Order: sequence, then structure tokens, then C-alpha cells
Amino acid sequence: MKIIHMSGKRKRAIARATLKDGKGNIKINNQMLDFFEPKFARMKIMEPLLLAGDLAKKVDIDINVAGGGIISQAEAVRLAIARALVEYSKSNALKDNFLKYDRHLLVADTRRKEASKPNRHGQARAKRQKSYR
Repeated sequence: MKIIHMSGKRKRAIARATLKDGKGNIKINNQMLDFFEPKFARMKIMEPLLLAGDLAKKVDIDINVAGGGIISQAEAVRLAIARALVEYSKSNALKDNFLKYDRHLLVADTRRKEASKPNRHGQARAKRQKSYR
């Protein structure tokens, strides 16, 4: 039995995936993928599973995700799933298929929120308003 651990990150969200032989069950924070809300996030997560085809039906994936917002978490999860499937299959065809569809299935998006500056009341770049009175 082959077990693979993989992680994916997006902004503040970190997803840790554990892939093992099974029947195609995908759980996110102990919740089945079919019940994951909102629907848009669920569709984003399902993209690598649909591209992998029959391979996704032969493995169980258990994912823990924390931090960030709902969409950031969904993108971190899809990154972790795609990386785990490529590692499991050792297939260059699957890797090329993922890269051709969307590069961010295998390559993390390194952009982060700009740090807020002092005396700017939380804004990162907004200029401070002058008051001469």
C-alpha cells in the first residue's frame, strides 16, 4: 500500500493531503467533498480529479486545510490534490495534462498580501491625508 503526503499553499491557506489506495473517497476536514460548500469552491477542487480520470477513482484522499478564506482554501486543496496524484502515478502525461490545463494545479502562486505600513490605519499603500488646521 502506497501512502503519499503532499501540501499546497495559497495566500494564508495551507492544505495537507494524504493519498492512499482506495475507492475514490475525498474528505476535506473530515467532510465528504460532495457536501463541501460553496459550489464554486467544490468545482475548483474537482478540476484535478476530473482531469486525472480513472486514477482518481482508485485512491482515497484525506485533506486538512486551515487558514485563509474559502477560495484560498479551495485553491490550496486543488494544488495539494494535483501534486499528490502526479506523485502517485509517476506519469509525465498526467503532469503535462495538468500544466496544459492550468499551471497553478502544480505550481504554487507565491503572491501574498502587502504588509500594512505604520501610521496608515491598516492600508498598505494609501497616502495619508494631510490636515493643515
